[in-house]
Amino acid sequence: MASASGLLSEQHFLCSIWWRPTKDWAKVNVHQSSRVGPVRTAVSQLEKTLSQEMKKQLCDVELKRIQQYEVDVTLDPDTAHPYLILSEDGKQVTSGNVKNNVPDNTERFLDCVCVLGQQSFSSGRFYYEVQVGGKTEWTIGVARESINRKGRPNNGFWTIILMNGNVYKAAADPADLLPVRAELQKVGVFVDYEEGLVSFYDVETRVNLYSFTGCSFTERLYPFFYAGGRNSAPLIISPVNIDAGLREDGGNMSPVSSK
Repeated sequence: MASASGLLSEQHFLCSIWWRPTKDWAKVNVHQSSRVGPVRTAVSQLEKTLSQEMKKQLCDVELKRIQQYEVDVTLDPDTAHPYLILSEDGKQVTSGNVKNNVPDNTERFLDCVCVLGQQSFSSGRFYYEVQVGGKTEWTIGVARESINRKGRPNNGFWTIILMNGNVYKAAADPADLLPVRAELQKVGVFVDYEEGLVSFYDVETRVNLYSFTGCSFTERLYPFFYAGGRNSAPLIISPVNIDAGLREDGGNMSPVSSK
Protein backbone atom coordinates (compact mmCIF):
# COMPACT_ATOMS: atom_id res chain seq x y z
CA MET A 1 0.00 0.00 0.00
CA ALA A 2 1.45 3.39 -0.97
CA SER A 3 2.39 5.78 1.81
CA ALA A 4 0.84 9.24 2.14
CA SER A 5 4.10 10.88 1.20
CA GLY A 6 4.31 8.69 -1.91
CA LEU A 7 0.79 9.66 -3.02
CA LEU A 8 1.59 13.36 -2.55
CA SER A 9 4.76 13.02 -4.60
CA GLU A 10 2.83 11.31 -7.41
CA GLN A 11 0.11 13.99 -7.41
CA HIS A 12 2.77 16.73 -7.51
CA PHE A 13 4.39 15.03 -10.50
CA LEU A 14 1.07 14.76 -12.39
CA CYS A 15 0.13 18.37 -11.60
CA SER A 16 3.51 19.59 -12.82
CA ILE A 17 2.82 17.90 -16.15
CA TRP A 18 -0.76 19.28 -16.41
CA TRP A 19 0.15 22.88 -15.65
CA ARG A 20 3.39 23.02 -17.63
CA PRO A 21 3.20 26.31 -19.66
CA THR A 22 2.71 25.94 -23.44
CA LYS A 23 5.00 27.38 -26.10
CA ASP A 24 4.50 31.03 -27.11
CA TRP A 25 3.61 30.46 -30.77
CA ALA A 26 3.48 34.20 -31.46
CA LYS A 27 7.27 34.20 -31.35
CA VAL A 28 7.64 31.31 -33.75
CA ASN A 29 8.73 32.13 -37.29
CA VAL A 30 6.85 30.17 -39.95
CA HIS A 31 8.86 29.71 -43.11
CA GLN A 32 6.74 29.93 -46.24
CA SER A 33 7.07 27.09 -48.64
CA SER A 34 8.53 27.94 -52.00
CA ARG A 35 5.28 26.59 -53.46
CA VAL A 36 3.15 29.41 -51.99
CA GLY A 37 4.14 31.93 -54.69
CA PRO A 38 3.05 29.76 -57.65
CA VAL A 39 -0.18 28.85 -55.83
CA ARG A 40 -1.01 32.50 -55.25
CA THR A 41 -0.25 33.27 -58.89
CA ALA A 42 -2.53 30.45 -60.03
CA VAL A 43 -5.35 31.62 -57.75
CA SER A 44 -4.96 35.21 -58.95
CA GLN A 45 -5.05 34.05 -62.58
CA LEU A 46 -8.14 31.94 -61.87
CA GLU A 47 -9.88 34.93 -60.29
CA LYS A 48 -8.96 37.07 -63.30
CA THR A 49 -10.23 34.42 -65.72
CA LEU A 50 -13.50 34.03 -63.82
CA SER A 51 -13.91 37.82 -63.67
CA GLN A 52 -13.34 38.13 -67.42
CA GLU A 53 -15.77 35.29 -68.12
CA MET A 54 -18.44 36.85 -65.93
CA LYS A 55 -17.88 40.22 -67.59
CA LYS A 56 -18.14 38.59 -71.01
CA GLN A 57 -21.42 36.91 -70.07
CA LEU A 58 -22.84 40.16 -68.72
CA CYS A 59 -21.82 42.00 -71.90
CA ASP A 60 -23.44 39.27 -73.98
CA VAL A 61 -26.71 39.59 -72.05
CA GLU A 62 -26.61 43.39 -72.37
CA LEU A 63 -26.02 43.34 -76.13
CA LYS A 64 -28.69 40.70 -76.76
CA ARG A 65 -31.22 42.88 -74.98
CA ILE A 66 -30.15 45.97 -76.92
CA GLN A 67 -30.29 44.08 -80.24
CA GLN A 68 -34.03 43.68 -79.73
CA TYR A 69 -34.39 47.31 -80.78
CA GLU A 70 -33.08 46.64 -84.28
CA VAL A 71 -34.46 48.88 -87.01
CA ASP A 72 -34.24 48.48 -90.77
CA VAL A 73 -31.85 51.19 -91.98
CA THR A 74 -31.31 52.03 -95.64
CA LEU A 75 -29.09 54.73 -97.11
CA ASP A 76 -30.60 57.92 -98.50
CA PRO A 77 -29.26 58.67 -102.01
CA ASP A 78 -30.47 62.27 -101.78
CA THR A 79 -27.98 62.91 -98.95
CA ALA A 80 -24.98 61.04 -100.41
CA HIS A 81 -21.82 62.97 -101.30
CA PRO A 82 -21.25 62.98 -105.11
CA TYR A 83 -18.23 60.63 -104.78
CA LEU A 84 -20.16 57.96 -102.91
CA ILE A 85 -21.59 54.86 -104.59
CA LEU A 86 -24.66 53.26 -103.03
CA SER A 87 -25.89 49.74 -103.70
CA GLU A 88 -29.34 49.27 -105.24
CA ASP A 89 -30.75 47.90 -101.99
CA GLY A 90 -29.40 50.89 -100.04
CA LYS A 91 -27.37 48.70 -97.68
CA GLN A 92 -23.81 49.38 -98.90
CA VAL A 93 -21.76 52.51 -99.53
CA THR A 94 -18.37 52.82 -101.21
CA SER A 95 -16.13 55.78 -101.90
CA GLY A 96 -15.48 56.12 -105.64
CA ASN A 97 -12.93 57.97 -107.75
CA VAL A 98 -15.40 59.61 -110.12
CA LYS A 99 -17.81 62.37 -109.18
CA ASN A 100 -21.38 61.35 -109.82
CA ASN A 101 -23.67 63.70 -111.72
CA VAL A 102 -26.25 64.29 -109.00
CA PRO A 103 -28.40 67.34 -108.19
CA ASP A 104 -27.19 69.74 -105.49
CA ASN A 105 -30.29 69.44 -103.36
CA THR A 106 -30.50 70.83 -99.83
CA GLU A 107 -30.13 67.40 -98.20
CA ARG A 108 -26.87 66.44 -99.94
CA PHE A 109 -23.41 66.55 -98.34
CA LEU A 110 -20.91 68.43 -100.50
CA ASP A 111 -17.75 68.69 -98.37
CA CYS A 112 -17.87 65.71 -96.03
CA VAL A 113 -17.93 62.36 -97.88
CA CYS A 114 -20.99 61.23 -95.92
CA VAL A 115 -24.47 59.83 -96.28
CA LEU A 116 -27.43 59.56 -93.92
CA GLY A 117 -29.97 56.83 -93.43
CA GLN A 118 -33.44 57.37 -94.84
CA GLN A 119 -35.04 56.62 -91.48
CA SER A 120 -35.25 59.26 -88.77
CA PHE A 121 -35.96 58.86 -85.06
CA SER A 122 -37.48 61.31 -82.62
CA SER A 123 -38.14 59.15 -79.56
CA GLY A 124 -37.64 55.72 -78.05
CA ARG A 125 -34.76 53.34 -78.72
CA PHE A 126 -33.20 51.96 -81.88
CA TYR A 127 -30.22 49.82 -82.88
CA TYR A 128 -28.42 48.92 -86.09
CA GLU A 129 -25.19 47.15 -87.10
CA VAL A 130 -22.55 47.97 -89.71
CA GLN A 131 -19.82 45.78 -91.18
CA VAL A 132 -16.66 47.89 -91.16
CA GLY A 133 -13.93 45.29 -91.71
CA GLY A 134 -11.47 45.97 -94.51
CA LYS A 135 -11.82 49.75 -94.49
CA THR A 136 -8.97 52.02 -93.39
CA GLU A 137 -11.20 55.02 -92.61
CA TRP A 138 -14.81 55.26 -91.54
CA THR A 139 -17.19 57.09 -89.23
CA ILE A 140 -20.53 55.77 -88.02
CA GLY A 141 -23.13 56.91 -85.52
CA VAL A 142 -26.06 59.32 -85.60
CA ALA A 143 -26.50 62.95 -86.59
CA ARG A 144 -29.22 65.50 -85.95
CA GLU A 145 -31.31 66.74 -88.86
CA SER A 146 -29.72 70.21 -88.93
CA ILE A 147 -26.14 68.97 -89.34
CA ASN A 148 -24.06 71.09 -91.73
CA ARG A 149 -24.22 69.39 -95.12
CA LYS A 150 -22.52 71.94 -97.33
CA GLY A 151 -19.39 72.47 -95.24
CA ARG A 152 -17.39 70.48 -92.72
CA PRO A 153 -19.75 69.52 -89.86
CA ASN A 154 -18.27 70.47 -86.49
CA ASN A 155 -21.14 69.45 -84.23
CA GLY A 156 -24.51 67.78 -84.25
CA PHE A 157 -23.25 64.20 -84.49
CA TRP A 158 -22.35 61.37 -82.11
CA THR A 159 -19.92 58.99 -83.78
CA ILE A 160 -16.86 56.80 -83.50
CA ILE A 161 -14.05 56.98 -86.05
CA LEU A 162 -11.33 54.82 -87.60
CA MET A 163 -8.30 56.76 -88.85
CA ASN A 164 -5.17 55.52 -90.65
CA GLY A 165 -6.27 51.92 -90.43
CA ASN A 166 -5.62 51.42 -86.71
CA VAL A 167 -6.56 54.53 -84.70
CA TYR A 168 -10.04 54.38 -83.19
CA LYS A 169 -11.57 57.47 -81.61
CA ALA A 170 -14.85 58.74 -80.26
CA ALA A 171 -15.78 62.11 -81.75
CA ALA A 172 -16.06 63.74 -78.34
CA ASP A 173 -14.63 67.12 -77.31
CA PRO A 174 -11.77 66.43 -76.94
CA ALA A 175 -11.63 63.19 -78.93
CA ASP A 176 -11.23 60.01 -76.87
CA LEU A 177 -8.94 57.21 -78.03
CA LEU A 178 -10.61 53.82 -77.89
CA PRO A 179 -8.62 50.85 -76.50
CA VAL A 180 -9.25 48.59 -79.50
CA ARG A 181 -6.62 45.85 -79.83
CA ALA A 182 -7.81 44.14 -83.00
CA GLU A 183 -9.45 45.42 -86.18
CA LEU A 184 -13.16 45.87 -85.72
CA GLN A 185 -15.32 43.87 -88.09
CA LYS A 186 -18.84 44.80 -87.09
CA VAL A 187 -20.08 47.68 -84.94
CA GLY A 188 -23.47 48.04 -83.29
CA VAL A 189 -25.02 51.47 -82.70
CA PHE A 190 -27.67 51.91 -79.99
CA VAL A 191 -29.63 55.07 -79.19
CA ASP A 192 -32.00 55.79 -76.31
CA TYR A 193 -33.51 59.14 -77.27
CA GLU A 194 -35.12 59.99 -73.93
CA GLU A 195 -32.06 58.93 -71.91
CA GLY A 196 -29.72 60.96 -74.14
CA LEU A 197 -27.58 57.87 -74.76
CA VAL A 198 -25.59 56.75 -77.81
CA SER A 199 -23.59 53.54 -77.35
CA PHE A 200 -21.28 51.60 -79.66
CA TYR A 201 -20.51 47.88 -79.45
CA ASP A 202 -17.99 45.48 -80.91
CA VAL A 203 -20.47 42.86 -82.06
CA GLU A 204 -17.88 40.07 -82.26
CA THR A 205 -16.48 40.46 -78.73
CA ARG A 206 -19.79 41.79 -77.29
CA VAL A 207 -17.90 44.69 -75.67
CA ASN A 208 -19.12 48.25 -75.24
CA LEU A 209 -16.66 50.45 -77.14
CA TYR A 210 -17.91 53.86 -76.05
CA SER A 211 -21.02 55.67 -74.84
CA PHE A 212 -22.11 59.28 -75.13
CA THR A 213 -24.25 60.01 -72.09
CA GLY A 214 -26.31 62.98 -70.96
CA CYS A 215 -27.00 64.10 -74.53
CA SER A 216 -29.86 66.51 -75.11
CA PHE A 217 -31.74 65.55 -78.27
CA THR A 218 -34.25 68.05 -79.59
CA GLU A 219 -34.29 67.13 -83.30
CA ARG A 220 -34.77 64.04 -85.39
CA LEU A 221 -31.73 61.77 -85.47
CA TYR A 222 -30.46 59.98 -88.58
CA PRO A 223 -27.96 57.12 -88.92
CA PHE A 224 -24.69 58.69 -90.11
CA PHE A 225 -21.98 57.15 -92.30
CA TYR A 226 -18.62 58.46 -93.50
CA ALA A 227 -17.14 56.12 -96.11
CA GLY A 228 -14.11 58.07 -97.28
CA GLY A 229 -10.58 56.77 -97.40
CA ARG A 230 -8.41 55.42 -100.17
CA ASN A 231 -9.59 51.83 -100.23
CA SER A 232 -12.75 50.67 -101.98
CA ALA A 233 -14.09 48.36 -99.27
CA PRO A 234 -17.74 49.17 -98.51
CA LEU A 235 -19.57 49.91 -95.31
CA ILE A 236 -22.43 47.42 -95.10
CA ILE A 237 -25.58 47.75 -93.02
CA SER A 238 -26.14 44.16 -91.94
CA PRO A 239 -29.08 42.33 -90.33
CA VAL A 240 -28.81 41.66 -86.61
CA ASN A 241 -28.34 38.03 -85.64
CA ILE A 242 -30.23 37.36 -82.40
CA ASP A 243 -31.82 34.20 -81.06
CA ALA A 244 -35.40 33.62 -82.13
CA GLY A 245 -37.92 34.56 -79.49
CA LEU A 246 -35.71 37.07 -77.71
CA ARG A 247 -37.33 40.14 -79.23
CA GLU A 248 -39.43 42.00 -76.68
CA ASP A 249 -40.42 45.21 -78.43
CA GLY A 250 -43.38 45.67 -76.12
CA GLY A 251 -44.17 49.02 -77.71
CA ASN A 252 -40.74 50.47 -76.82
CA MET A 253 -39.46 50.65 -80.37
CA SER A 254 -39.05 54.24 -81.43
CA PRO A 255 -41.26 55.79 -84.11
CA VAL A 256 -39.51 55.57 -87.45
CA SER A 257 -40.09 57.82 -90.40
CA SER A 258 -38.48 57.97 -93.80
CA LYS A 259 -37.70 61.57 -94.64
